[in-house]
Amino acid sequence: MSAFDGTQLALSQSFRFGSALAEEANRWLHIVDSPIRLTGTPVINTRLERVEEPDAILCRSNVGAMLEVMRLLEEGRRVALVGGGEALRALARAARDLKAGKRSTHPELILFDSWGELQEYAEYDPSGRDLLPLVDLVDEHGVDVILDAVDKLSVEQGAEIVVSTAHKAKGREWASVRIGEDFTEPMDQEETDENGDPLPGDIDDAEARLAYVAVTRARHRLDIGGLGWINQHPDGNPGGTHPRQEREAPSPWDTLGSAPN
Repeated sequence: MSAFDGTQLALSQSFRFGSALAEEANRWLHIVDSPIRLTGTPVINTRLERVEEPDAILCRSNVGAMLEVMRLLEEGRRVALVGGGEALRALARAARDLKAGKRSTHPELILFDSWGELQEYAEYDPSGRDLLPLVDLVDEHGVDVILDAVDKLSVEQGAEIVVSTAHKAKGREWASVRIGEDFTEPMDQEETDENGDPLPGDIDDAEARLAYVAVTRARHRLDIGGLGWINQHPDGNPGGTHPRQEREAPSPWDTLGSAPN
């Protein structure tokens, strides 16, 4: 496509949602320095509000999705997981191998020689925060509770609610969406306030792109849920002044050069 001359055009009009959600999407486009801004469809009334019973819950990670699935099953809900439960089953089996003293080939656990090493990493290394819920769950309830939950999953057509990672939700849409709680705020461990608490850290571009995908899956109602911290984060205000690392201006095609699909 780059081998011949032509006019580059970007899709910026969304026919999925209204203006309020377009503004939320544009906040994340601003964070990744994308030159594109979306326009919503005026005839669609999309509201950003608390949604108690959404059609879908979108999580950042497989572990986050697993916790949502188990919580909903405990409430007696019929739950479907986009892509099926094999990813969770494989993660549970990998945890069982580590607990038994075996090395795992699972991509999320392959670096650990033992369960104790994983426990230490999840507990004390900021990079291990995604795995801490898995460690706590397995330590408290064992692996079988995860495998039992996977066996109770429903197919999407017969489910009351759908759980998905944001990555697997690409190209999908639902009438109402709630963002999962595992989209946690980045914190700068080296900069603290007067109380000694870490200050908000820079938002990683990859994380911002994933958040963009998550918030643009709804048609009529969006509960920003686990991304609610963005309302107080310095980078969440396009007019705010927050020091960011200097970088070259990206090409539109290196960031998010089209409307959500």
